[in-house]
Amino acid sequence: MSIHPTAIIEDGATLGSGCVIHAHAVITRHCTLGDGVVVHPGAIIGGDPQDLGFNPATESYVRIGARTVLREHVTVNRATKAGGSTEIGADCYLMAGSHLAHDGRLGERVILANTVLLAGHVAVGERAFVGGAAAIHQFCRIGESAMVGGLARITRDIPPFTMATERDELVGLNIVGLRRRGLKPAAIGEIKRAFREVCRSAGNPRELAAAALASGTYASDEARRFLEFYGGGRRGFLRARVGVDDSAEGE
Repeated sequence: MSIHPTAIIEDGATLGSGCVIHAHAVITRHCTLGDGVVVHPGAIIGGDPQDLGFNPATESYVRIGARTVLREHVTVNRATKAGGSTEIGADCYLMAGSHLAHDGRLGERVILANTVLLAGHVAVGERAFVGGAAAIHQFCRIGESAMVGGLARITRDIPPFTMATERDELVGLNIVGLRRRGLKPAAIGEIKRAFREVCRSAGNPRELAAAALASGTYASDEARRFLEFYGGGRRGFLRARVGVDDSAEGE
């Protein structure tokens, strides 16, 4: 473990082996960091939530998975409810100035680019990428392996394996990302079919996804997870814009 001069680590914080805490970083007593977590200068981890009704005496937490990196001036707030936690999975990378608000959830291998803003209760699936200065409304969900463009403004849920940009625009599937994950062509083909069936069809997307699942015609775990995503959430879903090409590719 390496703790640089002027770093502040409050009594009660738990740090795993091999953690590196740089100068002027603040780790409050509410934090648990896994092995190999790196916190860069000026980051504040475990601060009180930005909620006017929050009682600072509330015992709530931040939990960060192994090998995650938090760059300069990242802020991660603890949860609002007693016993609750804001959670970051293993191998995530939060670039400079990004913010994860209270009760947020990041899956494993999530990347947040510079100055990304995630409001309270936002959940991000594994291997998702959120571009620089994107802002995500509270209670939104971003599905696994989704890609959000820089400066995007998102107020609804983004399905897994897709790309979103601008103001709630769903622009296609993240095909390059799926190939980099090593998905077989058959699985990618089923995801394309599910995308067309739910995102490009008229009707309620929850009902369309439920019907597609019930049909028993989807064999891949990935396509089924895409459809199952529509069974949750409270913000509504992004829909494909007219004329979108479901074979669109993104990094």
